[in-house]
Amino acid sequence: MIHYSVVPMDVIFEGADTYEPKFMDIEQGGIMMQIEPISGFQARIVRLYSCNPQDYLKQQYAPGTIISYSPIMETSLT
Repeated sequence: MIHYSVVPMDVIFEGADTYEPKFMDIEQGGIMMQIEPISGFQARIVRLYSCNPQDYLKQQYAPGTIISYSPIMETSLT
């Protein structure tokens, strides 16, 4: 990739080496997907884990879409 800019490269790529995304796998609407949490109840869809080609045509599940979700804490009774 060629990038032409008057801005120095160290300014453009500042912080790129320290970026560590926190991905989670959830099921929403019967579709398994990988998300990246943004805030407490919002997340960005990263990818779908579906074998059904029709799921990839649904606009509301397109990668990059912001969705609302509720994190559920699992507890173990021992």
